[in-house]
Amino acid sequence: MSKPRVAVFRPDDGRLGDAVELLTDLGVDPEADPMLAVDPTGDHPRKDADYVVFTSKTGAELAADADWHPEGAFVCAIGESTADALEAEGYTVDIVPDEFSSVGLVATLAGRVDGERVEVARSDHGSDVLLDGLNDEGAFVHETVLYRLVRPEGTGSSAVLAADGELNAALFTSSLTVEHFLDAAETEGVREAAIEGLNRAVVGTIGEPTRETAEAHGIAVDVVPEEADFETLARTVVEKL
Repeated sequence: MSKPRVAVFRPDDGRLGDAVELLTDLGVDPEADPMLAVDPTGDHPRKDADYVVFTSKTGAELAADADWHPEGAFVCAIGESTADALEAEGYTVDIVPDEFSSVGLVATLAGRVDGERVEVARSDHGSDVLLDGLNDEGAFVHETVLYRLVRPEGTGSSAVLAADGELNAALFTSSLTVEHFLDAAETEGVREAAIEGLNRAVVGTIGEPTRETAEAHGIAVDVVPEEADFETLARTVVEKL
């Protein structure tokens, strides 16, 4: 009997290989179809902030590549994986919210940032929830776009499999992976069939914003794990399978 085929859309920068290894260990057949690639802007976080917020491993790595130093600022990570990446680059992480999300980070910083300068260093597709929430808390917020997220050329194998009814599950890790999957399906001429195929499969999203994006495009979501990280998402979807 063949193993279930599970699509994974992680960037091909080490994360995709780790995801494939995890899924293989979980006893499924990974379909590696990276839907995100990093295009650095060359900018780096400001050095005059009181708090500096990072939202991804990539942001941590690009800050280190630019030889950025916090200059006495509190360093904030949106979740444990980002904190681990910052610490791996030699930074001390001062704040990690209990809930790994923009809402969770705003709640953690509430009461601390009124009148403070907060630098948000992230991709060009960051949620307005974080900026708006910090502004509402009285912070002077500045956003630096460290990198753009683009769809790599040659992607779309998972969309074709979904359209052909040969995909058993899909793991979406951001709203952008949903949108890029659908763009790839459109390019392949199978958008509607791919959505129908996903709706016969087990679809997992890493959090509520990603679920909302998927459902807005007609994709039924079966799994949203309580903890917003890839390993939990993968394990939860495989258990559902």
